[in-house]
Amino acid sequence: MDLRDEMRQVMKRQIAGCFLLLGAASICLAITACSKTDTGRKVTIPVSGEVYVDGQPAGMLQIQCHPVGGIDREDPSVTQAVTDKEGKFQLATYEAGDGAPLGEYKLTFVWQDFNLISASYSGPDKLKKRYSDPDSSEFPLTVEQGPPIDLGRIELTTN
Repeated sequence: MDLRDEMRQVMKRQIAGCFLLLGAASICLAITACSKTDTGRKVTIPVSGEVYVDGQPAGMLQIQCHPVGGIDREDPSVTQAVTDKEGKFQLATYEAGDGAPLGEYKLTFVWQDFNLISASYSGPDKLKKRYSDPDSSEFPLTVEQGPPIDLGRIELTTN
């Protein structure tokens, strides 16, 4: 085998590698393009407020919205928020602060320790599960077409 034949073999392998890489990239692009769609997004209304526990702002407290009629099985969504260190929050469904879809909800609250390293909550609920059950929630939320909703100050207790 002379130098020319050797060069041809190297070039064939490089071309085959390029086609393989191009094919893999095309498949990845097709999968990504097909999985991202904005169709079916519900209209959301911004909802904000602040949570105080025993008279103090409650930071890193989890808030969940539970649809009164149950989850929408055709177009399910999750609406939630986490309070900042001053107890303030903005509900989010599809992206930060976009709010909640139109409808009737019950709000629940859970306050656990947040581990920054693992980015997860753990430990017992500091609110002793008093506000974690949507069936017994005393915090209704009605979201209707219109201006943003300010829930004001929500007062919770640990005892």
